[in-house]
Amino acid sequence: MLRLAPLLVLVGAVAALAACSPPSGEPITLIPGGDSDRGRAAIERIGCGACHTIPGVPGASGVAGPPLIGIGRRTFIAGTLANTPSNMERWLEAPQAVLPGNAMPNMEIDDHDARDVAAYLYTLR
Repeated sequence: MLRLAPLLVLVGAVAALAACSPPSGEPITLIPGGDSDRGRAAIERIGCGACHTIPGVPGASGVAGPPLIGIGRRTFIAGTLANTPSNMERWLEAPQAVLPGNAMPNMEIDDHDARDVAAYLYTLR
């Protein structure tokens, strides 16, 4: 029985971790220091919905930019940049520095808001 104890602990740990995944079974992307609720509020305040359709954000039904439905599971940001938390934050802060000449304007999003907005965007799976 003592030899089964570690196995039972491992099985319990795996079950607990599985419960932390979203219903789709995809892993949650965590943004250290980011808060998705503050991110949703920042998206409204900054006005991202004027250009993008963003689920869960009232009035965010713009069509000038791509819809952000499922952005959290996409492979790339802007078609070329690997979709990682650090790249998402860089993109939000200075899209013209990351990919000069692209259609997204610099919105002067500070690093705190970028973390929070990225945290929200990664909930969109």
